[in-house]
Amino acid sequence: MIFWQIWRFIAPGLYQHEQRVAVPFAILSSVCFLGGAAFGYFVVFPPAFRFFTGYASATLSPLPTVKEYFSLCLRLLIAFGVIFELPVFMVLLSKVGIVNANFLRRHRKYAFLLAFVIAAIVTPTPDVVNQVLMGGPLVVLYEISIGAVWLFGRKPCAGFADDQNEE
Repeated sequence: MIFWQIWRFIAPGLYQHEQRVAVPFAILSSVCFLGGAAFGYFVVFPPAFRFFTGYASATLSPLPTVKEYFSLCLRLLIAFGVIFELPVFMVLLSKVGIVNANFLRRHRKYAFLLAFVIAAIVTPTPDVVNQVLMGGPLVVLYEISIGAVWLFGRKPCAGFADDQNEE
């Protein structure tokens, strides 16, 4: 609903060709966010919650409050929704001219390392399983980003000798 209100405010100030680009971008961005939130809820949330309740013993009984439950759930939904925006964000950076497919390919190893560092920081649980459940999709999304930038990104100009030599 908030996004719709923002769009209704911005749309009258855009030219027709700008609106034609913005609408698919907004739809794809929303689909990616919702897909990431669904992945976080259905795939990552159950092991994360099991991790927190795994400290139960004969003398210790986990009693999570609704606030703690929703806090964990909300953090995972937002975190995974945002990381699933990576391909859309990379295509946007490509359209602006900041990155291209060759740049992303060359820096793949740094991106993989950064994916798991981000996963270690963002995941609400310190266990390795949830960090891999976030780092793995980040790596896959980075690879999808390379393909999306190659397909939809701005094509390099003739003046970029570095890009032409590597293709």
